[in-house]
Amino acid sequence: QVQLVESGGGLVQAGGSLRLSCAASGLTFSTYAMGWFRQAPGKERDFVSAINWSGGSTNYANSVKGRFVISRDNAKSTVYLQMNGLKPEDTAVYYCAAAKSGFEMRVDYWGQGAQVTVSS
Repeated sequence: QVQLVESGGGLVQAGGSLRLSCAASGLTFSTYAMGWFRQAPGKERDFVSAINWSGGSTNYANSVKGRFVISRDNAKSTVYLQMNGLKPEDTAVYYCAAAKSGFEMRVDYWGQGAQVTVSS
């Protein structure tokens, strides 16, 4: 079965950096767009970033543009989210997502989530 397993979350001070990883199995990774979403307590799950199958195109929410960088390694079936200049409002559970539909991210599969906490 398909599994998306996130890692790299944790606690960091404001202004710090973290890198999330999402290792995929059970799917042909290179044929899926991959993305990251996040959900803060009491809020809806929001789009953060997406990358197309080749890694040649990326998309970001305005709130993270210029601070976060998404990338992928198809040989390792892994997608990454480098998060720099973290702010307390970035605190959330971050979910990895896979979408056969492509960049529009109609999500087929979700990871279990990784907690990111940014202290002020």
